[in-house]
Amino acid sequence: MTDIKKRHIAILGSTGSIGTQAIEVVKAHPDQFAVEVLTTNNNAELLIQQATDLNPNVVVICNEDKYDQVFSALDPLGIKVYAGAKSIASVVQMDTIDMVLTAMVGYAGLLPTIKAIEAGKSIALANKETLVVAGELITKLAAQKGVNIYPVDSEHSAIFQCLVGEFHNPIEKIILTASGGPFRGKSSEFLSTVTKAQALKHPNWTMGAKITIDSATLMNKGLEVIEAKWLFGLTPDQIDVIVHPQSIIHSLVQFEDGSLKAQMGLPDMRLPIQFALGYPNRLPSDFPRFNFLDYPSLTFEKPDVKTFRNLQLAFDALKQGGNAPCIINAANEVAVDAFLHDQVGFLEISEIIELCLTKTTFVQNPTYEDYVRTDDEARRLASERIKSFV
Repeated sequence: MTDIKKRHIAILGSTGSIGTQAIEVVKAHPDQFAVEVLTTNNNAELLIQQATDLNPNVVVICNEDKYDQVFSALDPLGIKVYAGAKSIASVVQMDTIDMVLTAMVGYAGLLPTIKAIEAGKSIALANKETLVVAGELITKLAAQKGVNIYPVDSEHSAIFQCLVGEFHNPIEKIILTASGGPFRGKSSEFLSTVTKAQALKHPNWTMGAKITIDSATLMNKGLEVIEAKWLFGLTPDQIDVIVHPQSIIHSLVQFEDGSLKAQMGLPDMRLPIQFALGYPNRLPSDFPRFNFLDYPSLTFEKPDVKTFRNLQLAFDALKQGGNAPCIINAANEVAVDAFLHDQVGFLEISEIIELCLTKTTFVQNPTYEDYVRTDDEARRLASERIKSFV
């Protein structure tokens, strides 16, 4: 295969969990992919190592204080170095990029994704907050620009894989599976004293800190419910969540004839990453294979939305519409960061989100500027509430 046929990729958030696994996929298929851009928020050392290894055209370090360190290491190699968040929104528009993998954490991924879509780039979406915050805006823009959004989240990748060959058949409903996190079955009394060290021990998946806490609170599943609405054009009533502790069935689609299709496999994020980067082709891999005899029992249970209130708050925000999902996303980012810094307890995360959902100015038909204002207002309210706990 000639270099012309390679897919040239920008990896936003290359030093995080998704980014590093995406690089594993890229390096396993040098005939398929070339890395054009790498970006990181703060991890200059790993960025330098990745760039030295992959020789991208451009790197961006968000933390401008680390620009000199990155520049002095990479400029002699002919790699262009930029700094600051605005630079990411600029470089994604480069003519040489075919696909942008958005693996940045949180709200920060929104503007680069918008700019990449405006430039007509295919999107491999690992930043679920982009669709949570501004799902209507993003999906309309993608449709206008003829841009495909390929989901990287394991659950949405599973739905997408189940829909290949079925796009002409209406979906009756989808069922997103949840592991239940490290505290499945625990009481509110137990949760009132859990530590971040306990919350960061996910039973099945290896992920970054923020998403691991979101998984423990079930907010991750709530954000995925909102993301699924926009990715697959569903109503809230068409989305179910079931707890499946083994994380082997990654999600299911139910069609109008009552048939269910499920996508199964070992919990390994490299598989959905590779499927998104390589679509429509399934590329060979040496990933471990699933053996039914290792999992003689696959179990399912109803999520406990009374104890883990974040999932219900996400459904409430989705039904409310407008900027409500943007509000819960901003409040959650601030609350999770506070929990990781020992400023609030585990159960107080939900309390902060609910307060912000009640108090932040509601906008029924938000513009991009409205989302920016909403994000600022919800973060300010959340921060004020956190101060009262400290």
